[in-house]
Amino acid sequence: MSESLLEKINNFVWSDFLLIFLLGTGLFFSIKLKFFQFFKIKYIFKNTIFLLFRDKSAVKTTDKNSISQFQALSTALAATMGTGNIAGVATAITIGGPGAVFWMWISAFLGMALVYAENYLGTVFRRKHDGCWAGGPMAYLENGAGKKYLAVLFAAFCALASLGMGNMTQVNSISTSLNDSFGIPVKLTGIIAAVLTLIIISGGIKRIGKASQYLIPVLSGVYIIGAVIIIIKNSVNIPETFRLIFTDAFGIRAAGGGICGAILKKSINTGLRRGVFSNEAGLGSSALLHSASDNTDPHKQGLWAVSEVFIDTIICCTLTALAILTSGAVSSGKDGVPLVTEAFRTVMGDFAPVFISVSVSLFAFATLISWFYCGECSVRYLFGNSGIPFYKFIFIFSVIIGAAAELKAVWTVSDIFNGLMAIPNLAGLIILRKNVKGE
Repeated sequence: MSESLLEKINNFVWSDFLLIFLLGTGLFFSIKLKFFQFFKIKYIFKNTIFLLFRDKSAVKTTDKNSISQFQALSTALAATMGTGNIAGVATAITIGGPGAVFWMWISAFLGMALVYAENYLGTVFRRKHDGCWAGGPMAYLENGAGKKYLAVLFAAFCALASLGMGNMTQVNSISTSLNDSFGIPVKLTGIIAAVLTLIIISGGIKRIGKASQYLIPVLSGVYIIGAVIIIIKNSVNIPETFRLIFTDAFGIRAAGGGICGAILKKSINTGLRRGVFSNEAGLGSSALLHSASDNTDPHKQGLWAVSEVFIDTIICCTLTALAILTSGAVSSGKDGVPLVTEAFRTVMGDFAPVFISVSVSLFAFATLISWFYCGECSVRYLFGNSGIPFYKFIFIFSVIIGAAAELKAVWTVSDIFNGLMAIPNLAGLIILRKNVKGE
């Protein structure tokens, strides 16, 4: 399939209709829940992240078929904190300008209400099969809304998305980064990644959860510290950076202060799409991962999901964007991971490529193994356990292929599957809107 045809399909899927559908649904639930994601942020973190230091039951589980709340948090973050937080942000700025960052914030703000609704419904309507929880959008689309055809559509799109956004995009970033920094052949990276992935996913959600709980907290902490150091070093540019973000977000030209519609549209479209790619709000993947948790309280599951979007986009994506913009790395003319590397080079010098390559590789690998579980849930729903061995083979094969695939084509296909996943999921949220409640 040619790139031009892929772009046409992508533009059709990500038309103004889908963006309005996403924003509108997020706004509806924000109003319904009284904008709790803004006014109750202290309450949200008190009962999620800070709870980990007070309640041991949130860190460990006695259920052999479930994962702890901390593992669910780490796995959900692993699924979102991949290339979207690094390469995705850089690409958003390159294509949509600094204003795209503002629309990523809007995507996250409204997305917090969406993931709350997804996880609330996913917990309410999940059921146990063979001793394991089966939840997510398939559960509330079939058991709640009574729309089995929507559940089937979602599962099919999710299985395909797991091979695109959750697999090939991630491993492509790994292979490209390691090749640029260390000269490691992309095919070799694909083979090694495939072997490591097989070892972890063979242990099911329990092993995926354990791997994520060790990888994500350390990775996130180290990366955040690195980005903060860059921003502090270039703190004199912070006011101008924020001015640029807000003026560019609304298409305001530097000369004369007029409004440029082309700039505005590109900024909005790019920011929203990259925001969704990063935090996955509205796609339903978060509800799939949280359905494996031993926590049966739908309100609390929703709050954990809200905190994840905040950490992913409001904190990590913003820090990446500020590091790029305050350091002046945009003038290098680079895009994606190389652009982020240029920003980190202003502080780390020649060590920057190593730091970014390792960070991208580990983040992307964490996303890879977490998204396998999303795809596995979808395949199990469609074909039962008999379909899992074949799906596992295809997933591992896609790791090898994705390592050497062309980046632009991989990103385009991933965007398409993102949009297709959102449609049945958002329809289900609207149908079951009265079932979603606050505290």
